[in-house]
Amino acid sequence: MSTQTETHEFQAEARQLLRLMVHSIYSNKDIFLRELVSNASDALDKIRRAKLVDSGLQADVEDLHIRIEADPGQRTLTVRDNGIGMSRDDVVDLIGTVAKSGTAELLEQLRSAEDAEGSRELIGQFGVGFYATFMVADRVTLVTRRAGEDTGTRWESDGDGTYTVQTVQDAPQGTAVTVHLKPKDEEDSLFDYTAEWKIREIVKRYSDFIAWPIRMEVERRGDAGDGDGAGDGDGPQRELATLNSMKALWSRPRSEVAEEEYKEFYRHVSHDWNDPLETVSLRAEGAFEYEALLFLPSRAPLDLYTRDSRSGVQLYVKRVFIMDDCQELMPEYLRFVKGVVDAQDLSLNISRELLQQDRQIHLMRRRLVKKVLSTVKAMMTSDPDRYRTFWREFGAAVKEGLLSDTDNRRTLLDIASFASTHDPEQQTTLAAYVERMKEGQEEIYFMTGSSRSQIENSPHMEAFHAKGYEVLLLTDAVDEMWVEAVADYDGKRLQSIAKGQVDLDDAEAEENEKQEDDQLREEFAPLLSWLGESLGEQVKEVRLSTRLTSSAACLVNDAHDMTPAMERMYRAMGHTAPSAKRILEINPDHRLVTGLREAHRKEPSGAALTETAELLYGTALLAEGGELDDPARFARLVSERLAGTL
Repeated sequence: MSTQTETHEFQAEARQLLRLMVHSIYSNKDIFLRELVSNASDALDKIRRAKLVDSGLQADVEDLHIRIEADPGQRTLTVRDNGIGMSRDDVVDLIGTVAKSGTAELLEQLRSAEDAEGSRELIGQFGVGFYATFMVADRVTLVTRRAGEDTGTRWESDGDGTYTVQTVQDAPQGTAVTVHLKPKDEEDSLFDYTAEWKIREIVKRYSDFIAWPIRMEVERRGDAGDGDGAGDGDGPQRELATLNSMKALWSRPRSEVAEEEYKEFYRHVSHDWNDPLETVSLRAEGAFEYEALLFLPSRAPLDLYTRDSRSGVQLYVKRVFIMDDCQELMPEYLRFVKGVVDAQDLSLNISRELLQQDRQIHLMRRRLVKKVLSTVKAMMTSDPDRYRTFWREFGAAVKEGLLSDTDNRRTLLDIASFASTHDPEQQTTLAAYVERMKEGQEEIYFMTGSSRSQIENSPHMEAFHAKGYEVLLLTDAVDEMWVEAVADYDGKRLQSIAKGQVDLDDAEAEENEKQEDDQLREEFAPLLSWLGESLGEQVKEVRLSTRLTSSAACLVNDAHDMTPAMERMYRAMGHTAPSAKRILEINPDHRLVTGLREAHRKEPSGAALTETAELLYGTALLAEGGELDDPARFARLVSERLAGTL
C-alpha cells in the first residue's frame, strides 16, 4: 500500500547540474558506483553512532552492510544499505535541492568553462555524488526509511527536471538506490555495469578500504558440485561474497599502501573528485594513542570563505565513527584539511560539548596542526611547485591563523608567501625579503590594497620605486588585519608605507638635507596652515611629503590609526568603526603645489583657491581608490577648470 504521491520540480541549480551530468561532462562514468557506495558507508557510520548515543532507538544494527544487486535482464543495478535512512523531508531537501554553499558560483564557472576538462574540475570541487548516477541511468529509483520511523519514502526521476515522492509502508530500514541503466556504449565509456567483473573492479579500485562489508551474489569459484549441493545441472552456482578488504587505511603502515589507495580514500572522505595535493599520516603512542590520516586538497572548495561551510575532520574512536566534521581537532584557518583521526582512549559517547573541554582533544589538535604546518614547510623546499599550488589555493585562509594561533605564528610567517615589487611573477617569503634588505634597512615595508596594480601605481610607492626599496604587496582582505597583530619578523619591524612618516635617507644624507627641509617647511608654512584650515573637515593635518616624487599629494594614516579598508570591513560585519581623519601630504617639488603656494601668497582668501584645495584632496583620495563624499561637486569643479583652459 502506498499513499501521498507528489511530483516536484528540482531546484533551478539542481536542474542545471543534472543536465551537466546527463550530457556526460565527466568521462569516467565508473565513479557513479563509488559515490553510491560512499553514501551508503556514511549512512552505516551514522546509524551505529545514533544507536550508541540513543540505546532506545528502534534500529537493527546487528549486521550492518552494503549490498550490490545486479539484474542483467532488467538492466538495473541496486546499491542497498541498512543504515540511518532518510525521512520524506530529508529526501526532498537533500536530493531535490542543492543546498551546499557555492552553488551559484559553481554554475557560473561551469557556464564559462572553456572545455570539458575545466567543467570536470569544477564538478570535482563541488562533489555532487548522487547526481553522478544520471551519467549512466535513464531513470533512478530510491526507496528509504529512516531508523525509528514507521513509513518509508520512494523517490524516482529520469533527470528531466521533475521527480516524484511517494510514501510507502513496507520499506526496510536504510536506503536502496536502483539505477535503470542506459544501453552499453563503450565508445562513450558506458560499460555494462551489471557485469560481475566490472562491479568487482570498481569496488576494488575505489572502495576496498570501506569499513563495512560490501556484499554481492557472485558466481561460485571452484567445482560446480562443491558446497551446499545446490544441484547439478542447474547452471552456475552462486554465493554471497564480500568484495572489499575492509582494512582501515589509516591503521596500515604507509609502505604497505599504494598511492592510488590514498587517493581513493581522500575522495571518499572529502567527496572531491580531484586528487589530493599531499597526504599526511601520523601515529601517536604513549599516554594516549591515536592515528591520523589527513589530506591537503589540490583545489579550494567553492564554499571555503562562506559562513556555513563545513569544516573539520572525521573522528573515530577504536574504529567506531563518531562524527563527520570534528572542528575541535582542526583550527578554523585549516578548515580545508580533510581526513580521519582515530583515537583509542576517548569515550564512544563523547559529545561536541565534551570535546571542547577534553584535554586529549586539545593535545591532539596541537600536534595535528604542527604536523600539517611542518608538512607545508617541508613542501616549500622539496616541491616548490606543489607549495605554490597550495598557497595559491589556501594562502588567504592560512593567514587567518596569524590572528588566532599565536603559538604557531612564527611557523605561519615562515610558510607564508607574498607578492612584492622584487618580482612581478613570483611571490617571496619573509625570510627571502630580509636577506635582500638594503644595508641599514630596519623595516619590512608593505602596503595593502585591492589589487597589485592599484598598489604599484599608488603615490605612496613613488619614493620606494625611486630608491629601490622592496615593498610587499598585500591584496587579501585578511592582510588588513594580521599586519596589525604581527609586530615584526626576525627583529625587523613591519611598516606600512601608507602610515606615519617615511624616511628612506641614510644618516649622512639626512644631515645634509636637514637644512634644506627646514627652509622648505618655513617657505610652505603659510600654505600648510591655510590648507589645514580649508580642509579641516576632511583631514587632521597637512604636511610636506618625503615619499612623493611625481604626484602632487597623497593621504596617509597616523601610525596607530585604522585604515579606510579596515573601517569598511568592520562596518560590513555590523561593527561600529570610528572614522579617523587622515593626513594630507603634499609634494613641495610638484608644479601644482608650488603654483598653489604662489597663488596663496598673492591672494590668500580667493574662492578659486579654496576649490583648488578641494581638487587637490579629491585627486589624492581617488589615486588610492577611495570614494568621494560628493562626486557630483568634484566632477563639476573639474569640468569648470577644464573649460577654463580652452
